[in-house]
Amino acid sequence: MITTLHIKNIGIIEDIIVDFNEGFNALTGETGAGKTLIVDSLNIIAGGRFSKEMIRKGESYSFVEAALFLPNLEEENYIVSREIHTNGRSTCKINGRLVTVNELKNFMLNVINIHGQSDNQSIMNVNEHINFLDDFIGNILNLKKEYSILYNEYKNIQNELSKNYGDDTEKERKLDLLNYQLNEIIEANLQIGEDTELEEQRKLIQNSEKIYTNLKTAESNNEIALEEHLITSIKAMEKIENLNDEYLKKLENLRDIYYNLEELNRDISHMQNSIDFDEETQNNIEYRLDLISSLKRKYGASIEDILNYKEKLQQEIKSIENLETYILELKEKEKILTEKLKTISAEINKIRTKSALQLEEKINKELKDLEMKNAKFKVKIAYNENIFKQTGSNEVEFLISTNIGEDYKPLIKIASGGEMSRIMLAIKTIFADTDKVSTMVFDEIDTGISGIAAKSVAEKMAKIAEKHQIFVVTHLAIIAAYAKNNYYISKNTENNYTKTNIRLLNEDETVNEIARILTGDITETAINHAKELRKKCA
Repeated sequence: MITTLHIKNIGIIEDIIVDFNEGFNALTGETGAGKTLIVDSLNIIAGGRFSKEMIRKGESYSFVEAALFLPNLEEENYIVSREIHTNGRSTCKINGRLVTVNELKNFMLNVINIHGQSDNQSIMNVNEHINFLDDFIGNILNLKKEYSILYNEYKNIQNELSKNYGDDTEKERKLDLLNYQLNEIIEANLQIGEDTELEEQRKLIQNSEKIYTNLKTAESNNEIALEEHLITSIKAMEKIENLNDEYLKKLENLRDIYYNLEELNRDISHMQNSIDFDEETQNNIEYRLDLISSLKRKYGASIEDILNYKEKLQQEIKSIENLETYILELKEKEKILTEKLKTISAEINKIRTKSALQLEEKINKELKDLEMKNAKFKVKIAYNENIFKQTGSNEVEFLISTNIGEDYKPLIKIASGGEMSRIMLAIKTIFADTDKVSTMVFDEIDTGISGIAAKSVAEKMAKIAEKHQIFVVTHLAIIAAYAKNNYYISKNTENNYTKTNIRLLNEDETVNEIARILTGDITETAINHAKELRKKCA
């Protein structure tokens, strides 16, 4: 559920923060006060479309932030935000982590559902209808899991069978190419790390003169140090070594330095002698590096990649050479899986067909309660035992006929806003127990209705609110009377600027607001009527 909403610079909204409660929340207020802007802001935070014209006049950006409590998720508490600038720059965050608009939208699909914004309505997506039906059924889950495992195996086999090596001539041509590539890699006899070692040797060769000169200098200086300084120092200390233990220790230190320096000098001399590279060695290194570079361009960015490619070549060659046997094995597996999938998909189809009739009956009853006595809801199910998809062998679509004698049409083609609102409400009433979205927003749900229909709409929303947080923008007193929480949206003008405000009403204020909706004036008669209405709806 949404616990707090922060809106800044959206239309006539300057900067408001409002805390919301669970259950039934009604949003009321005078026309033009900004009720629709609240819904627009919820749509923005849900990852919906945004127009730069929505940014408050004189401001450079708009900002919407929501605190969410989602007990079914691991972290439970979330902060989501979206900031949009006039220059087109946009920033979205989930718990402080930068995300794309699509990532925000996908996250919020499981949080909020806004009726009136068709791109956020999963029930308007025909591809989701089969999932709605299965959620309604409930006990089909284990069968779907079993089917899914078999289906994935079936698709893997089909993908393998789809590989086409052509006729015998094409197969031989393919084998020739693969064997050529394999032999080229085998003959190279590559060793992991070999290229690095060769590069180091090449570096030494390219800098051999510089290395030789500096090693020679180091050797000469070491000889001078040995002859002119250390030997003289050692002989001097030997003359007094018996006079004091400290003198003896210093003598031993000098001798250690002498022997270490002598050994170091021999090492430098050896290094100097080893720097003599012949032309053949240099040519061999260059040839080898060129060969490795050529193989990298063809088969991989590193020697390890090339060796991995060699294994793939060997496997593919083996598959082609044994293609006939391999294909027969795959086809036999495909045949067995096909029969299993047919059996399970047929069982799933029976359950779906039976349950679809029950769903039709329930939704049609809801439509009658909502004063759409001539409307008929239908679940269209197509079944083809020879076609397998991720969800089975069925195609499911929800259809509606709103008047006697009219053909059934897809939900998305219903033109009347009032009819669409009530159809959606009927569907959502049935799916309230299975719908995983925690928050639902209904904008203009009361369009074109009154009297008994309005009372039915209010009752249906109250039922949905038992398991969901709902927001309803309404102009009907009966709907406001059923709401658990009433929020009043108003506007005022200061310094030639109009600002929207929103606040939660207490019980007395709620009664006054219902009275205002009933008659336009808050009279004693209207207040008494509002109290009576509130009492009946409690």
